[in-house]
Amino acid sequence: MSSTVNSRQQFHEEVVEGLSASPKTLPCKYFYDERGSKLFDQICELEDYYPTRADLEATRLNLDAIAERVGGRVRLVELGSGSSLKTQLLLERLDLTEYVPLDISIDHLEATAADLRARYPNLVVQPAAADYTKRVTLPDPVEPFRCTVVYFPGSTIGNFQPDEAVPFLARLAKLVQPNQQLGVEPGGVLIGVDLRKDAQRLERAYDDREGVTAKFNLNLLRHINRELGTEFPLDRFKHRAVWNAEEGRIEMHLVSEDDLEVEVGDSSFSFSKGEFIRSEVSYKYSREGFAELVAKAGLKVDQFWTDSQGLFSLQYLVPAD
Repeated sequence: MSSTVNSRQQFHEEVVEGLSASPKTLPCKYFYDERGSKLFDQICELEDYYPTRADLEATRLNLDAIAERVGGRVRLVELGSGSSLKTQLLLERLDLTEYVPLDISIDHLEATAADLRARYPNLVVQPAAADYTKRVTLPDPVEPFRCTVVYFPGSTIGNFQPDEAVPFLARLAKLVQPNQQLGVEPGGVLIGVDLRKDAQRLERAYDDREGVTAKFNLNLLRHINRELGTEFPLDRFKHRAVWNAEEGRIEMHLVSEDDLEVEVGDSSFSFSKGEFIRSEVSYKYSREGFAELVAKAGLKVDQFWTDSQGLFSLQYLVPAD
């Protein structure tokens, strides 16, 4: 993946590690090559896919309250692309000293930063190429700021296993800690969290009637084939989305329709008919359940906002006392 901060070697190692697990898995971050990103943009426009609309509505409805809570002279750090309408709403409404978008894709990051500088000429934009699932070092600030606010939009926190989410959130907690020497006050984490709802609605959101999510899921194998020289037969895998009530999550699977074998470098992986690769999980949280999760990371829920139907939440987390 020459266009990302991840090397092809790391890509290879993570694919082999995932396919060696039981059940087999693949890292969902590799959905987002150029084709995958375009397919996801299409998914966000689908009638069946409620999270994007609900997230945007929650942002619009509560924008003034969010601005009042975070206060002025904020350094805003966004985990992700920074090109969404939700981001633009925050950039226009919040009192910012600078904006730091973090993204794994260098090409996409540079394009986004150039667009934002043209759109907001008075805003300091400091892009940083990083895999935000790992430890992140922020660039030195250009202007003095009062506090750091980390923005983690969408429902991406749901893609983390709970035992992965806790250390991830703990790293975010460190990014927003106060610094008395620099005169920096405690900040917070503005995070999107998809809420629990009926299984049928959830499964339809991840297995839409137009079949776009199926193309998106299968594109993961296409991406692996292109980058690693593998030969996954795309016509012998099918997409499936299921609600796992016991775990409280939606699972996306790539199901093998035949007995087959695929080589990834020097490694060989056998698939029996009906065996699946778990390509993504998306945990859906109750209000109480997410509060319990963040408490394990040294954070607490300070504010809780939703869309008009209560489908999706924006939550402001601060370091626990």
